[in-house]
Amino acid sequence: MKILLTGGCGFIGSAVVRRAIRQEGHEIVNIDKMTYAASEDALEDAGSNPNHLLLRQDICDAAGIRAAFAAHQPDAVMHLAAESHVDRSIDGPAAFVETNVTGTFVMLEAAREYFATLSGEKKERFRFHHISTDEVFGALEDNDPPFNEHTPYDPRSPYSSSKAASDHLARAWMHTYGLPVIVSNTTNNYGKWQFPEKLIPLVTLNAIEEKPLPVYGAGLNTRDWLFVDDHAEALLKVVTTGTPGETYCIGARQPRKNLDVVKAICAVLDKKLPSPNGARERLITYVTDRPGHDNRYEIDPSSAETALNWKAAHDFERGLEATIGWYLDNRPWWEGIRAKKYSGKRLGAAA
Repeated sequence: MKILLTGGCGFIGSAVVRRAIRQEGHEIVNIDKMTYAASEDALEDAGSNPNHLLLRQDICDAAGIRAAFAAHQPDAVMHLAAESHVDRSIDGPAAFVETNVTGTFVMLEAAREYFATLSGEKKERFRFHHISTDEVFGALEDNDPPFNEHTPYDPRSPYSSSKAASDHLARAWMHTYGLPVIVSNTTNNYGKWQFPEKLIPLVTLNAIEEKPLPVYGAGLNTRDWLFVDDHAEALLKVVTTGTPGETYCIGARQPRKNLDVVKAICAVLDKKLPSPNGARERLITYVTDRPGHDNRYEIDPSSAETALNWKAAHDFERGLEATIGWYLDNRPWWEGIRAKKYSGKRLGAAA
């Protein structure tokens, strides 16, 4: 299958590219604007594989996107490109509306025009897979059941509301124009090559360097964690076997309070890289909470597991240890980012 994939040099996108090329034999046309969080290094050897082509292209450039469809004639689209960091969306929401809403509109329109030119088997098998987040569903209280495919939308941040808008656009293009759209929503991902503004890499790198480990509020907010390689496997199952019009909620049943995640990182590093100054939990620093910080996200993946014949292979402890080990073994990559792109400074503090 030839897949036109957006955001393939990002954290999740690069994991999809690596698996698609190495293990599943797909061709990938990778459209990426190469913004601050993108990394060609994350493609590893898949980046130089003849079945991979990188196009440095903005998804908001309608003419460029139409040209990519015309030139490469994909069998399917996997739309992952997005601005995705809540704190950055608080500081600068315009970029999130531009990329997540306008960019998705451009992708849908280009796909619709291309789809209209197809016939026969190629038209029958074409899919537009829109990849989204559980944050579109809002926040759960501690005793609420997890999100599922029927949970009403209730986004709370500029980021999640821009993703909710993109989900609605994708479904509307199916119902109005007949574009064969599939939507998937997922939980917090973690793993190697994640840009170090997100919780797990930020805390890991600060702990390696024995810097303060920032915890918002009391650290009691709960997130559901999915190892990125497990997510990549699920996403490729969605695009190859999923049913147009369906939604797939993808998760691993691994909810953890933020404070517990930070303490788990400390425990792994204390084992792998003992500090002469003592246990790293001494570095935990409580900071003012994020504005509008959602209490809890958690997905029930039962429906997706059955429909896709898939289940996450990694539990949180195994995935976290592998992730921290990777950051310890790949200092040059993240040290370069810390020096030039993102030093670890807090974002999104303004109410």
